[in-house]
Amino acid sequence: MVKPSLIEIYDRLFAFFGPQHWWPGETPFEIIVGAVLTQNTAWTNVEKAIANLKDRGLLTFEAMVTLPHATLADLIRPAGYFNVKASRLHNLLGMIQDRYAGDLDLFAQEELAALRQNLLEVKGIGPETADSILLYAAEKPTFVIDAYTHRLLSRHGLAAEEGADYHEMQELFMASLPNTPALFNEYHALIVRTGKEFCKKTNPRCAECPLFETLNS
Repeated sequence: MVKPSLIEIYDRLFAFFGPQHWWPGETPFEIIVGAVLTQNTAWTNVEKAIANLKDRGLLTFEAMVTLPHATLADLIRPAGYFNVKASRLHNLLGMIQDRYAGDLDLFAQEELAALRQNLLEVKGIGPETADSILLYAAEKPTFVIDAYTHRLLSRHGLAAEEGADYHEMQELFMASLPNTPALFNEYHALIVRTGKEFCKKTNPRCAECPLFETLNS
């Protein structure tokens, strides 16, 4: 099997699906909250939790940073692990308050490496969540690696099936593509779409996948 290039994969996926308009969020703050809530749950559950916050006028930094833990946990209950996620959200918002005076514009203006380090120092924020916030909320040029990305790379011989390193997979994308947030955004969204519709964990629909010819060339 000849390994496809990442550009070839992108071109095929974009031609098949078109633009994805991802991440689904009306504001950078909503994207930040969603990036935490989506940990270990389906996006449909995140939407319900976000709707709870919106309906009560609480989906703002100023409201959530002072919201009692029990109240926040109850509101985000649909997203699962609600007590844990409420703590993680408060940890994250506390960091933004302490380091950036609660100013999301100042937060987004921070240099990429420093901002990523600050995010990773927050308890409960790992590389995938940090990079999602960086790319989608702060529009920084970093590539998000998730289960869909790993699955696609491994099935095309571009990453090990077991024990693949997050940083190595991220570097593969960032070294192979133009360093632009818009491209990284679109590419990751296309991978997620492919993973949900074709490159499934079990019973993948390989023969119908837009990458089938690439895989079998």
